[in-house]
Amino acid sequence: MDALWMVPLLLIPLLMWTSSTFVFYFKKCFYVAWMMLLALVAIPLCMLKSGGRDIENMRIIRFLVRHVKYFLGLRFEVSGWEHLQTEGPYVIISNHQSSLDVLGLMEILPDRCTMIAKKELIYAGTVGLICWLGGIVFINRKKTSDAKSVMADAAKTMLDDQIRLWVFPEGTRNQKGDLLPFKKGAFHLAVQAQAPIIPVVFSSYSNFYLRKQKQFKSGTIRLKILPKIETKGMTSEDVSSLSDKSFSVMRDAFLDVSDSITHSNGPLRH
Repeated sequence: MDALWMVPLLLIPLLMWTSSTFVFYFKKCFYVAWMMLLALVAIPLCMLKSGGRDIENMRIIRFLVRHVKYFLGLRFEVSGWEHLQTEGPYVIISNHQSSLDVLGLMEILPDRCTMIAKKELIYAGTVGLICWLGGIVFINRKKTSDAKSVMADAAKTMLDDQIRLWVFPEGTRNQKGDLLPFKKGAFHLAVQAQAPIIPVVFSSYSNFYLRKQKQFKSGTIRLKILPKIETKGMTSEDVSSLSDKSFSVMRDAFLDVSDSITHSNGPLRH
């Protein structure tokens, strides 16, 4: 009977070695389970530190999450650190490929910075609760009027509390090898707060992670922090041109860093 317990212990290394599909699901399940466990650890720490919902709790979350990349065989190369050395409120925008983006976000997250996320995330068990404790701003993407109201409140909070907000302007995960058109919410937010925008670009994950093909290898992610884009003096009439300018500089940077990663690591074999 005891020997039966040895079978899975022997099978797991064998499957990890021979089946890329098994590796994909194993890593995904581990990632979700580990993040939920970390959230369970973080919840009492945040309550003890701040007594409840507070953006300063992001320091604890950042500290706990930064090691997860090693378990998944991921490495980050960051350039443009100097562009985050900006005083006062600002809006960070970045491309969005998968839930793995959280690891890159925590790699460079500045102090007094939290995110804007879809409302559904708050129901994700311990992860949802720790997101709430970290001051994450939740929006209902299905109701435009609600989203606009939340953005207006967020702009006021940015100025009153001197915080920074991280937004994914594509609005959804995208792993098609290019950027999706940007939604305007982040740019309305920046203009209303008269706060600069700092674009951050994640290189393509296609050299190590392909969801449809069930591939999840070790790999390197390049994070490029771009120079800030000022919004002082802009009005709502400038939002479209601001969005177009941001999209253009980010798309150029995305294609550049993704191309260099592919050449250094080689394409992912299917």
